[in-house]
Amino acid sequence: MADETPVSEIMSSPVKTVGKDATVEEVARVFAEEGVGSLIIGEDPIDGIITEYDVVKSIGQGKDPADTTVGQLMSEPVVTIRPDDTVENAGDRMGNNGVKKLPVTEGGEPVGIVTTTDLAHFLPHHRLEMAGQTEEDVSDGEFE
Repeated sequence: MADETPVSEIMSSPVKTVGKDATVEEVARVFAEEGVGSLIIGEDPIDGIITEYDVVKSIGQGKDPADTTVGQLMSEPVVTIRPDDTVENAGDRMGNNGVKKLPVTEGGEPVGIVTTTDLAHFLPHHRLEMAGQTEEDVSDGEFE
């Protein structure tokens, strides 16, 4: 049953981490090279998390990516979940806390990460499929 599936079955692992002193420039390079959208800051315990959005926002605010550290931008405290918690709990925790990325920790150390994309792939009945054309009874883009 979907709601009893442990987070460990859908999480991405291993998770990428960096120290608080890493620069935005370094983190942007890791995002591009590794194809990830977030990095966990610190390892035991986790200090924070930084996302692609945080990087883009900082550059949009005129911050120098070579001098700005992730410690200055990271979101903290970090909402986490354990690998044996259920996928349903992960979804609830993400929704209740307004986060899209949920580090998975064991004994305080990051062992993986679950994202809203992971949940969407796991729970296909929650996914929206784009239709090739509008429904026949829908005219002028109006929906009921």
